[in-house]
Amino acid sequence: MARLTQHGLRRVLGTSALFSTAYGNVGSSIYYALGLVASYALGLTPIVFLITGGIFYLTAATYAEATAMFPEAGGSSSFARHAFNELWSFFAAWAQMLNYTITIAISAFFVPHYLGGLYSSALQHGPGDVVFGIGVVILLSIINVIGVREAAGLNIVLAITDLATQLLLVIIGVTLVLSPHVLLHNVHLGIAPSWKSFLVAIPIGMIAYTGIETISNMAEEARDQTRTIPRAIGAVVIAVFAIYAALPLVALSALPVHHVGGHYSTLLGTGESHGGFAGDPVLGIVKHLHLGALQAGGEIYVGLLAATILFIAANAGIIGASRLVYSMGLHRQVPDRLSRLHPRFNTPWVGILLFGAIACLTIIPGKAEFLGNIYAFGAMLSFTMAHISVIALRIKDPDRPRPYRGPGTLRVAGRELPTFALLGLAGTVLAFVTVTVLHLEVAVAGVAWLVLGIAAYVLYRRQHGLDLRTTQRVARPERPPEFAEISYRTALVPIFGSDVSASAFQSAAKLIGENGVVYAIFVLPVPSQLSLEAGMEEEEAQGRAALESARIQAHRAGIKIHTGLVRTRNPGTAIVEQARRVGADVIYWSAIHAPAGEQRIGPTAAYLLSARPCRVIIETDNRPAPPRERAPVPA
Repeated sequence: MARLTQHGLRRVLGTSALFSTAYGNVGSSIYYALGLVASYALGLTPIVFLITGGIFYLTAATYAEATAMFPEAGGSSSFARHAFNELWSFFAAWAQMLNYTITIAISAFFVPHYLGGLYSSALQHGPGDVVFGIGVVILLSIINVIGVREAAGLNIVLAITDLATQLLLVIIGVTLVLSPHVLLHNVHLGIAPSWKSFLVAIPIGMIAYTGIETISNMAEEARDQTRTIPRAIGAVVIAVFAIYAALPLVALSALPVHHVGGHYSTLLGTGESHGGFAGDPVLGIVKHLHLGALQAGGEIYVGLLAATILFIAANAGIIGASRLVYSMGLHRQVPDRLSRLHPRFNTPWVGILLFGAIACLTIIPGKAEFLGNIYAFGAMLSFTMAHISVIALRIKDPDRPRPYRGPGTLRVAGRELPTFALLGLAGTVLAFVTVTVLHLEVAVAGVAWLVLGIAAYVLYRRQHGLDLRTTQRVARPERPPEFAEISYRTALVPIFGSDVSASAFQSAAKLIGENGVVYAIFVLPVPSQLSLEAGMEEEEAQGRAALESARIQAHRAGIKIHTGLVRTRNPGTAIVEQARRVGADVIYWSAIHAPAGEQRIGPTAAYLLSARPCRVIIETDNRPAPPRERAPVPA
């Protein structure tokens, strides 16, 4: 057992980077969720977003606690693996895969609606929107198979621009069109909307808040994750809630509910073929802000920004699906073929093309309401599994360190249960039941997806002689072995004691080349009679000083280095855990940095050779022994 007390291993993203990336995914949902919710909730649309915002807050607290405990990619799938077993992990992962697939479809489907609102109405209804949306998916699938990297900086800029634009719309809307009188007259309880439509709108409204798993999936790259992850999630909650609470008020003031032809409706939720803005609701708001000389420019700006954000969101869905299918393959949850990397582009091309094709199939009917409801089906499953996992972990492993604890604790039979997770679970379960019971086609499609996935999982595991519950992580070679030059990108250098020499880092750097990274960890063995969490402050201070010396030495030598300090009972186990955590290609064991008495092949080095999470190179101490002192010569 080991505890990482200083974080620096492959962790470079701070709170702002995590926030920007997550908001880019969560914030994109408003561009279609607003119209979908308004088509059902009418004048109660702002109330729906407030209710779903509360559920989102509870769900975000669940993700913050679980991700801070297990800072690894996977989201609810990872939580379920730790709380239960591999079968439940697969169930959560398969629900996530449905989310990613529908994210691809619904984002791509609404791109032409915003472009059509600017240039051609043919793109706002079938078959134009269907053909264009499928074209977007095909294009992005090909790009991701080839493996063109994301422009991370551009994504952050777009996310910030998106947030600023939405805030500006709220400010302008509140100033020019917000009318409490109109908002009150929009509501006709039990009639417009009916209670059934109001209930249906709640799970649909939850799609505006999906994407919080983005931060969980980036946890392995987060710097000081026990603090940055909860902070980033909290910032996303505040920003999203502020926008989604205010923008519907502006929207229903600019596009109020009217009684026409014997029924109530709002242009915000009416299809474009009937003069509405269900396909481009944010653009519809801008068109009714009466901006004078800025009107035309404002419409073009918002329309193009919305289309760009949705295009990026569809691409993020494909990237998420490709990462998830590769992770599922590593854990033997799906057939090896789905996660096998392309021999040239090194991407899981079969999985990308398969789930891209499924996304295209869901676009073909051209039913935005169906996409929204099936999205809610998968999202509620993922959120529910996350809540259940956090509750189970509080019961199963109450003593595990929790760097972040969600708000509220309920004591039951001597157990401390998380209030936020219990309330969040109630909300997501009710939303799931509502969308399933009131939409037969969603229930059929969702259950068919789950049954197909579970059947394939059971068949695959049994064919390979694996039980359904045990985690089986494999590291398979992606190319056949051949005589080739061995190259490494990451090297782990363990350090014991206070003697830090630049020679070991220089030797490790020669293995990984100029673009590689050396991960230096100071291993502090803690005797069993002492607490793993406290004590040995002087030794720990010496270790931090040694790491600082290592950083200085590496900087002078031009070596890229990350450092960390580990308190542990078992040094060998700790080194293996850290090698797996950072994905080290090689462990460089230097006798200069070895524990006392292990300047040759001692117990720790022997354990590394037997466990061997990656290649292990051992540099023994071949320095000549110091000369013996000569006896004094008699005078």
